[in-house]
Amino acid sequence: MTFRWYGESDPVKLEYIRQIPGMYGIVSAIYDVPVGEVWPLDKLQALRARIEAAGLKFEVVESVPTHEDIKLGKPTRDRLIANFQQNIRHCAAAGVKVICYNFMPVFDWTRTEMAKELPDGSFTLAFDAKAVARIDPEKGIALPGWDASYKPEQLKSLLAEYKAVDEEALWANLGYFLKAIIPVAEEAGIKMAMHPDDPPRPIFGLPRIVKNREDLQRLVNLVVSAPRTPDL
Repeated sequence: MTFRWYGESDPVKLEYIRQIPGMYGIVSAIYDVPVGEVWPLDKLQALRARIEAAGLKFEVVESVPTHEDIKLGKPTRDRLIANFQQNIRHCAAAGVKVICYNFMPVFDWTRTEMAKELPDGSFTLAFDAKAVARIDPEKGIALPGWDASYKPEQLKSLLAEYKAVDEEALWANLGYFLKAIIPVAEEAGIKMAMHPDDPPRPIFGLPRIVKNREDLQRLVNLVVSAPRTPDL
């Protein structure tokens, strides 16, 4: 059993997590390196040391972000994929066994509420499709959990680029990406775990391709049958 931890700024401290009965390890990542760049090995080793000092294991990373240029299939993707490959190697050198990633365009997991109160007084994350449908992306988007690093004009430009990318194009870009990273992961002894689309439906006109059982089977077939490409 493992628990997500967002680093020293996380209000839930490692010492609190360690008190949970049966807790084995921490799921974390490097959060202060720009998306697409290489995570320094010493940062990963320091993170592991901090977690182990609290009596927990660091074997799972969530996530190594996939740069939008890779998802869009832009000419810059080869350099960014090479960086992703190096991140796999560095994670392996730091003792990581599993890397989680996703191929969701622009928005990672999306919610409309971060603390919806339930009848028993507890709280949960929530997604309201009707609330999302009322949002006009052209006028700006402000939802909990989405990547707020994009300025309004950057977001508008990125959404415009995705208008030329349908589901089949996104599948092709995913295939190109997997052919490059899976051999590196196999060599490094890392298991790659793709986070499914969350929610499993298109939002703001963006394609979603890992949303149901059929998509999962297509993903498996893509990894198993695709010829390997040389290291970038």
